[in-house]
Amino acid sequence: MSQYWLVVGPAEHWQVAFENGNIWGLQDTKKSWWERLAEGDGLVLYATRPIGGAVGLGRVRTKFKQDKPLWPKEVQRNEVLWPLRFEFDVDFCLPLDRWKDSKLVIDALRAVAQAGFQPLKESARDVALQAFEPLMRPLSVGTGDITGLHDDIKAKLVEMGEIQKFLAEAEYPMEATRLDVVWRRVEKSVPTYVFEVQVGGDIYHALAKLKHAYDLWNSRIFLVAAAPEKTKVDGLLSGTFHEIRERLTFVEIQQIHELYTRKKGYKELEEHIGIL
Repeated sequence: MSQYWLVVGPAEHWQVAFENGNIWGLQDTKKSWWERLAEGDGLVLYATRPIGGAVGLGRVRTKFKQDKPLWPKEVQRNEVLWPLRFEFDVDFCLPLDRWKDSKLVIDALRAVAQAGFQPLKESARDVALQAFEPLMRPLSVGTGDITGLHDDIKAKLVEMGEIQKFLAEAEYPMEATRLDVVWRRVEKSVPTYVFEVQVGGDIYHALAKLKHAYDLWNSRIFLVAAAPEKTKVDGLLSGTFHEIRERLTFVEIQQIHELYTRKKGYKELEEHIGIL
């Protein structure tokens, strides 16, 4: 397993980091450890008091030196205090507004967090990963069940789009990939609504496709997944995919089933009384 690092800072610094493309910085006193930092190394994100706990996991993307102020204290002084920087990807992060109540208090980390950024020993790393594992666990269903449920939801989304007089299609091509379901207004128009359905799959990849659809067409984007996946989605929207945080709608699988039942019921009633 790769080296893991404890990345420590106040909540306001983390917010700035997420808003600026997931960038963290270290003082020159940490140069020897920054030089050891490698692409792909794991990160445990830790927020200091008043939070006082672990809030996420990530991985190092690249590192660089910077001579421009970023964090409020640097901006106020017009001085770079944390010049040794690195970009990171977020594997999981609790939503910022839940840090105080939901952070993970892990004794193995709390005992060393005061020292700031540092490499984690294997024992502390394993304890931290085990603590996060229940929050990141995918929906537990068999492969056949996953495929069946995924196809069922896509079919319902297509039928609901048709009920609403859209041109609804599954497996819609987008450059080198395909989108689960799109709704278009007319034949030659771009997708107005785009849906990705995730049942025990790769949330990161789904969000990447939705972001690309938004960037290409300014589509309204929806991620359909099980309720427990919302925590992971919120974490990714706070970090890597912060640009679509206000654009994406998370829809629980059960809501799709309920919406479908109601729409079908309304359509059948309208047909029965002849007002279609």
